[in-house]
Order: sequence, then C-alpha cells, then structure tokens
Amino acid sequence: MSTGRLSLAISLLMLSPAMSRADKLSITSIPPGATVEIDGVKVGKTPFVKDYPGGYFHRTKTAVGARLEHPLVARVTLSGFATKEIQLCDGPRQWRDIHGRDRGEYWTFKVANFEVSLAAIPTEFTGEVAVKTARNVLVDRGRDLKLEEIVALVKPSIVYLEGSKKSGTGFLVTGTGIIATNAHVAREEESLLATLPGGIKLEAGVAYIDADVDIALLKVEGANFPHLVLADTATVRQGQEVIAVGNPGQAMLFSVTKGIVSAVEEFPSAGPGTWIQTDAQLNPGNSGSPLVNMQGEVIGIATSRPATREITGIGFALSSSDLIRILSKFYPKETVVSDNLATLAGASAALQKDAASMEEQSSNKAEIIEPTGARETKWGIVDIPGPAESKILVDGKPAGFVPASLHLKAGKHEIIVMPPEGAWQIQSVIVLADSRVTLDTPPGLKKPPQ
Repeated sequence: MSTGRLSLAISLLMLSPAMSRADKLSITSIPPGATVEIDGVKVGKTPFVKDYPGGYFHRTKTAVGARLEHPLVARVTLSGFATKEIQLCDGPRQWRDIHGRDRGEYWTFKVANFEVSLAAIPTEFTGEVAVKTARNVLVDRGRDLKLEEIVALVKPSIVYLEGSKKSGTGFLVTGTGIIATNAHVAREEESLLATLPGGIKLEAGVAYIDADVDIALLKVEGANFPHLVLADTATVRQGQEVIAVGNPGQAMLFSVTKGIVSAVEEFPSAGPGTWIQTDAQLNPGNSGSPLVNMQGEVIGIATSRPATREITGIGFALSSSDLIRILSKFYPKETVVSDNLATLAGASAALQKDAASMEEQSSNKAEIIEPTGARETKWGIVDIPGPAESKILVDGKPAGFVPASLHLKAGKHEIIVMPPEGAWQIQSVIVLADSRVTLDTPPGLKKPPQ
C-alpha cells in the first residue's frame, strides 16, 4: 500500500470513533406517558430516549463530523393536561475549521436530559372567558366609547412581557390570570416577567403554545384580575375604528395607537387563521397587543407586519376567533356577553370622563384591587350597571363612572352613585370574599349628607 493510501486509511480509522459515537437525548414528563413530537413528527412517549450524534451535543471536532444544522422543538402532550413546547437547542453558532474556513452555522442541545412538568387543565385554566358573538350585536348594539374611555377600560388588563431574549405584550383574558400573547414571544421561555400598568411584577409561566397559529397562553398566580371581552370575527366590519395598546420597543410602555380595519380575511402568506389588516401603528414589542374595537372589546392579537421598504403603515393581527377557538379547548363553556354587558366583563377600573378626572382620581382613589398574587387578601366584585355616566364614590373616595365592576376588599363599604341629573344615592354594601353582586340603584334613594 502506498504511503498516501496508508495515511488516508489511518486518518479514517482515527475519525471513525468520533463519527460513530452517539449520545443519548432523554425527555421525561410528570406525569409520564405523554406523546413527544420533535419538529412536528411523533417520535414516542415519555420517558423518551433516542441516540443522536455527539456533534449534536457539542461542537463537532472534525470537518466530516455530524452537526445539527437547524434548531429542534419538542411538544409534549397528554390528555387532560396543558401541552408544553420546549426549545431543545442553543444557537446558532458559527463553525470554522482549524484553517479558519467558514463551515456554516450549527446548533447544539441545551442539555441531554429534559424534564417537563405538565399542568392539569382543571387547575391551570380556571375562571371564565368572556366572549361576544354577532348574535348579541344584532340584539343590542352598544355605543361607541370615547378614546380615553376605551384606554381606561382596556389598559388595566395589558401586561408588558420580558423574556430572556425578547419582550412583547400580552393581555388578560380571565380574572384568574390567563394571559394571551404571541407564540413567538413565549417560545424558548419557561416563564416571562409580566409587568402590570401599576408597576406590579409577576412571574408568568408558559401554559400553552399553539403549533399552528402564532398564539400562546401564559398564567400568573392571583385572582380578580381585570380582563377583556373577546369579540368574534363576525362582529368586525371593514372600515371600523380600532386601537392597539401595547409596548413598542424603544418607546414608552402601555402606549396607544389608532387606525381602522383595512381588511378581514384569510391571508396564507402571513400564516394560517383569519387575519385583520390595520393601519394602526404596530412596532416590534407590540407583538401580543390586543386590537380593540370602539366598545373596548378585543377583535385581534397584533402579531406581525411586512418588513419591506415597499410596504409601510400596514399591520396584521390574528382574529379573536382564532384565540377563542384555542381557549375553547380549556373553556368549553365560555361566558357569552351582549354589548351592554361587555363593558362590565373586563372592567376593574371604571370608565373615566376625561384625562383631568383620571389624574384627580389617581391621587385620591378608592381601594380597588391591584392584583398582587397574594392569597391572603380576600376580594369581591360589585357590578353597577346604571344609571349610565354616574360618578361613583366608595368610602368617600372617587372610583370612576357607571357602568363599572368594582373589585373591593371583603367587608362593609359605603357606595355613593351620583347621576348627572337627579339625587345622589347612598347604599351600604357588605362584600363577601369571592362573591359577585349587582348594585341596584333606583333613582332618588337618598341625598348626601351636608
């Protein structure tokens, strides 16, 4: 054998152990027996173990060694439990050989062993989802609210989400802490930091990521959170005015933009689902923002916009119908509301008449809930449906305007309703923990003390 061939044979023998050696990837779950999919392909059940080349776990050592050229995502599903999606890989990294030549990008597994704790649906997804359908619109069409009224209604339910690598927006859809956002905001995260408009920070665990549409559900601990009503696509009209409340990158948090519904239809180039095109300004960081109609109801989730020089001033939102469909997996009996009730379902802060009155009340306001996740404080809800536009005082402090849903500490409270015309009304209300009552306010009940 020639010297050249002998050298080649020796080189191949030296390389063969590295080429053949495999390491094991394992995925376990609590409870076990869950189905594992990797990149959409079912590969087995937990506990799942599979051999992968060593180059998938660390930097490949040779030019001919195996390397992972794209990231892998695993989905773990078990009947009765919320599906978990986990990013298996870190990267990309740039691989160069010993001569400095670029060999392309590669990814590696984060760890060799992944353990996933699955949350039971009855314990993870509690509370109720408020939905408005087209049938309700035909029965009772609510008045369009002023822009400042919509902001006062919607803003308490918005959250700023911060992950390890990115940030975005979400909004509460139940009083028990379920947050809707985009899947691309939640992917690669076990949990995110959720900041409420009042500055309260809570840990939001990733409860569910949909494999088909860009929607994820998060969960924060606590109760009596303000949350928004979801209006299905049949209620959306081309040309109607809409606003988005979110957290655009490099700008002020919880900011507002306004526009119209430019179009509503399927748009395969953007992805599956029904899409709402809008000229409301949507920037990076607005991902997961609610697109809201003039009754303060969510009609879509802002998710993307074309990133080309030729297209400007166009944003896209997945319709609320796509979100309602996902939520129906966990809330098969969502609460259906009509227009005149829709403003009650999501309101924890009552509608304000103008910015000046909002500032005045913020300095001297009633003790209405600021959710903190603390379980020792007990709360109840008092709904005040009328008379419309009446001012509310709770224990002598301003608490907004009717209609309103007040989240009050358990105990006795004095509530005064002040109609624009007519006599003031005073009632003593005993609020029980975890209760919900409607305050009947007939006109001319009492006059206030002098």
